Amino acid sequence: MSGKKAPGVDPARSLALLWGSHTKPGRSGLTVRAIVEAALGIADAEGLDALSMRHVAERLGVGTMSLYTHVPGKGELTDLMIDAAYGELYRDVDEPSSQPDGWRGALEFVAARNWDLYRRHPWMLQIVTPRPVLGPNASLKYEAELRPLDGVGLSDVEMDSVLALVLTHVEGTARVRAGLAQVEQATGMNEAEWWLASAPVLDKVMDASRFPVASRVGTAAGQEHQGASDPAHALAFGLARILDGVADLITRR
Repeated sequence: MSGKKAPGVDPARSLALLWGSHTKPGRSGLTVRAIVEAALGIADAEGLDALSMRHVAERLGVGTMSLYTHVPGKGELTDLMIDAAYGELYRDVDEPSSQPDGWRGALEFVAARNWDLYRRHPWMLQIVTPRPVLGPNASLKYEAELRPLDGVGLSDVEMDSVLALVLTHVEGTARVRAGLAQVEQATGMNEAEWWLASAPVLDKVMDASRFPVASRVGTAAGQEHQGASDPAHALAFGLARILDGVADLITRR
């Protein structure tokens, strides 16, 4: 899946908008919340390429210029959308911490919730920015996801690094899943169908004597996954190895 750079945003202006009132109507009767909900509907159904201030205005049945009195531009709107999506993650700030199996069960829960979030809002994977959206829901997300790690023996920097490692793994495998969905939509062929069509050809053209390990392992993995990859398997396998490493770090403390 190709990424898109986030439009230029003034940090101070964006933060003021993120933390301001989203329910106060302007002279047109519009609210920031209504604009964000309309934008989310467009992005979820049509992708980020379809999102524009004009399209949002059409969806709301208002003139485009009326949106700019609430949201300065697409960059700020995208920040608001991301923060709104984060608000879907947890019932309350202690939900991850209340999961069984301590910090490990909590991080498995965090990974699953973020995995599902990217399934509902795949457009989030199209936005490439190393800087976080520092809105109220993003801050609540960070707090909720860090709390299970508090007091287990890690330093503050290690807590942040562990969480970042888990979330980066989830995002990466979710991006593979989204890419496979795009390919399937474009070709009309799912992974199992692609594998069934490709495997007999590979058996003929790939010389097992020249590539003995690649041939053996590739065949085993392809048969297991019924395709070149299985993002759900990659998520579970990688997360388990990450958490094993965290457990070892905590034990050595």
